[in-house]
Amino acid sequence: MISRRPRLVRTAGFVSALVIASLLVTPAVESGSVDHAAHAAGTTIPGTNCPAFPADNVWNTPITGLPVSSESATWLGAMDASTTDLHPDYGPSGDPASPYGIPWEVVPAKTQFTRVAFQYASESYRGLYPLSASTPIEGGSDRHALMVDPRKSASLPACTLLETWDTTYRPGGRSSAGSGAEWNLRSNALRPAGFTSADAAGLPILPGLVNFNEVASGSMDHAIRFTAQCTQESYVWPARHEAGQANSNCPPMGARFRLSASFSLPSSECSAFCQTVISTMKMYGLILADNGSNWYFQGTADRRWSYNDVDQLKRIPASAFVAVDESCLMVNPNSGQALQPGTPAYTQKC
Repeated sequence: MISRRPRLVRTAGFVSALVIASLLVTPAVESGSVDHAAHAAGTTIPGTNCPAFPADNVWNTPITGLPVSSESATWLGAMDASTTDLHPDYGPSGDPASPYGIPWEVVPAKTQFTRVAFQYASESYRGLYPLSASTPIEGGSDRHALMVDPRKSASLPACTLLETWDTTYRPGGRSSAGSGAEWNLRSNALRPAGFTSADAAGLPILPGLVNFNEVASGSMDHAIRFTAQCTQESYVWPARHEAGQANSNCPPMGARFRLSASFSLPSSECSAFCQTVISTMKMYGLILADNGSNWYFQGTADRRWSYNDVDQLKRIPASAFVAVDESCLMVNPNSGQALQPGTPAYTQKC
């Protein structure tokens, strides 16, 4: 099991032309309702025919109808929700070439795959990675590298997501990372139980990032990744790994939180970009994925973010959230497939 040092400050990330490409989305859905036809269309990654996991994946499932968890008040207290506002962990850094956020890329054709030496090798995918001198790597202590390969290789299917943490590229097969994982983006399969990934919860990072193109479109149809300073020594579905402390008041990895449907900000204080993120937090919520500062939520490194785009979101109080119980969505503990609102199975269980 991995115990990682909490990331308590925003970290700058390198951005390339590929980084500013973001996930395409389905048409906008009115907050508080679910357009099942639009939702079923799913989300694709630009420049590929790859989905950002199936449309019925837990990341892509609305949670507006889920019950409040019996642990909600306790977990909110442990995260100082009554005195904390949300903090976008992305945006301008003062250096236009290196905005805050987590960079990613669609792997260029003919990229050579290389072997990576891992600190936590027993829990990492130990195949080859498309890591090269041009791969964008997050700045700061986390040094995430997120790579989407749309092409089939000898060892991996088409539409594979590979992610590493604490990444250092060195030529000649001498690259290293703390941990690494791979996902078939057309599958709902989870990591093995107890395994980490490029984040402490054993979850993928890319599908939980706020990205510019989605927000600009007016629709972002997936949950958002966020951090908490205090997590307990346990995890709940769909998380696969814990990196917490012996404090049962803290939330477990994988806990999901929903913004109150009654919360609002006036248009004078919250632009269309801001309103889109708020609507997403009401419909899809936040998933606790790593240790770090309380209520920091992550997005892509993108030069197009403005200070206004991120600063307006700092007006969202953590006290406007509740933890929800999403256990009824689970179809299989080893799968990220989730029961969908409006289906008979969902109605019966949730």
